[in-house]
Amino acid sequence: MASLALLLGLLLFSFIITSILIVPFINMLYALKFQRANQETRDAFGKLTPIFDKFHKQKAGKPVGGGLLVIIVVSLLFAMVFPMIKYLGIEVTSLHADLQSNVNILFFTFLSFGILGLYDDVKKFFQFEKEKFFGLRMKHKLILQIILATIISVMLYQNLGIDFVHVPFVSHSLHLGWVYIPFATFTIVAFANAVNITDGLDGLAAGTLMISLFGLWFLSASILDVPLSIFLALWIGSLISFLYFNVFPARMFMGDVGALAFGATLAVVGLLLGKVLALVIIGAVFVFEIFSSFVQLLSKKIRKKKVFPAAPFHLTLQQKGWEEPKIVQRIWLVQVMLTIFGVWLAVI
Repeated sequence: MASLALLLGLLLFSFIITSILIVPFINMLYALKFQRANQETRDAFGKLTPIFDKFHKQKAGKPVGGGLLVIIVVSLLFAMVFPMIKYLGIEVTSLHADLQSNVNILFFTFLSFGILGLYDDVKKFFQFEKEKFFGLRMKHKLILQIILATIISVMLYQNLGIDFVHVPFVSHSLHLGWVYIPFATFTIVAFANAVNITDGLDGLAAGTLMISLFGLWFLSASILDVPLSIFLALWIGSLISFLYFNVFPARMFMGDVGALAFGATLAVVGLLLGKVLALVIIGAVFVFEIFSSFVQLLSKKIRKKKVFPAAPFHLTLQQKGWEEPKIVQRIWLVQVMLTIFGVWLAVI
């Protein structure tokens, strides 16, 4: 019970610290003009996206980069709190024997993808596209994501010896051997981009992510993985504070700095727990959003036709006349049931 009290206390502490800092942080973003520009957007093939622009033109001028505050708060609080745990009489246990590698992998993912996302935000909002140093295209950014994800996957495989995937209804896990490295790499890159694509409506990505993290937090706590449980407690607390300012009508947005970092880290948490199949269920909203975008882009490229009226799928709902808060709230409810189902699959 002491560890449960600690985790709940850390969640509240992270929430309070973020809440104290978030208004000055929003003001700083305004001062730096780190804001969503009122400009035309393009898809992965450089084509204009008029439907997206139609539903998002009113969001121009809102500050972007709230994910950066969450990353900073969670990282600093973890660095401060985790070394003190043993002095509180709490045994530091983990699913993996190498505690340091466990923590290193988490924060390498959290920070490296955050830096890549921050670069993307800076490039877009400070209009550096034409500068050579800032001239990376989408395919180059994808290559960087794959490189980072491969490094993380090798660390999971070599440092922690993870090569397994839990299979529901089966008593033994499925061991993949070296194939685990490309499998994990794909999972990390897919979720990083899936959360980024889902982050299109006020509170959609952040709220869906928060519910997902509660499910993974339950799983980590149930197997007494203390470092992961502490990390998730701090992350959830900070994310709830951010979500307060991100729900409709949003005062600030997550930005690529948050979306890429949060998506990649969500995947790594699932990989650390060995619950990738459960993660696919828990993260099914993100999976479907990126799937709808991929199918749409592929169909437009090959068949010159659309599969959906608009993609990702939340834009289709807007196109059909659903109001933004209605879409978000109903997806949250779907996410609650998906998380419960995913957790159930993970524990049977």
